[in-house]
Amino acid sequence: MPTPPETRRVMMLAFPDCQILDVTGPLEILASANELNPDAPPPYTIELIAESAGPLKTTAGLDLVAHRAYGAVSARDLGGVHTFMVAGGNGTLAALRSRSLIAFVKRAAAKAQRVASVCSGAAILAEAGLLDGRRATSHWNSVDSIARAYPKVKMEADAIFVRDGGVWTSAGITAGMDLAIALLEEDLGHEAALHVARRHVLYMMRPGGQSQFSAALQGQRAGARTEAAVSFIAANLKRDLKAGTIAEAVGMSARSLLRAFRDEMDTTPAEYVEKARIDAARRRLSEPRASAKIIAAECGFSSAELMRRAFHRTLGVSPADYRARFATAARGDRHA
Repeated sequence: MPTPPETRRVMMLAFPDCQILDVTGPLEILASANELNPDAPPPYTIELIAESAGPLKTTAGLDLVAHRAYGAVSARDLGGVHTFMVAGGNGTLAALRSRSLIAFVKRAAAKAQRVASVCSGAAILAEAGLLDGRRATSHWNSVDSIARAYPKVKMEADAIFVRDGGVWTSAGITAGMDLAIALLEEDLGHEAALHVARRHVLYMMRPGGQSQFSAALQGQRAGARTEAAVSFIAANLKRDLKAGTIAEAVGMSARSLLRAFRDEMDTTPAEYVEKARIDAARRRLSEPRASAKIIAAECGFSSAELMRRAFHRTLGVSPADYRARFATAARGDRHA
């Protein structure tokens, strides 16, 4: 149940070269709740903290303005913080080397009622020991490196956001807004969160996981042994792409091909073929006039039903649901 009306202090920690939307996205969602009931106390007050007060350069080349330096935040101040958040971005690696920043994260987390990170900010929570033994997520491009650097953290690669107790982590950039919608719902209830989500043209719960946005990117991990195979698969999705067929086309044995995919891409040829077909189907589904049967055939699925099963297995949504959410043309378009 949501807590009674009150004003909750939200403190966001940023650093040079943070991702601007990691900061402004979730804070915009929470701040919007202050407009829900003008006659009631605002649900949130928001403060941006950094190493120094004043202008703070972000990856967008634009400055944000930090209200205070974290060195000036007392233990008494931290005791009144409801939600402590940490941004991510290109400056995360430098932030991880700042002993004073990590020390402040530990102090703030010990006092705050709730802790959250956006994108690669999860690495900062991990460095502070706040994710040990917990489930967490981050941007798909950071999950593996965080898992290697902090083996006590149970990283979930496909999650949009993860809650483990009082610690919340989100995937990259816009996923911080999904996280903020969930935080808002916990605080103020479903109707308030739904109102804010609608205002910002967001889903209350985004369909699928990170894989729906990064499936095609796996091919970029191809190394010297798999590059030719990846290119062959992309150009021949309609063919019967068994491992032997692919191996013969690129001059390898099936066993060598399987080993190369496992070593360089952490997958099998069959799994990669399915992802490549799904990715091609996703692109076609953005064209509202192509039937599912035709798309399935063009992308190498033997039937629309097999394509539907593959979508559910990989993305968590059906092709019809995916089209309804991501088609580029409006439903009411009557022009040929």
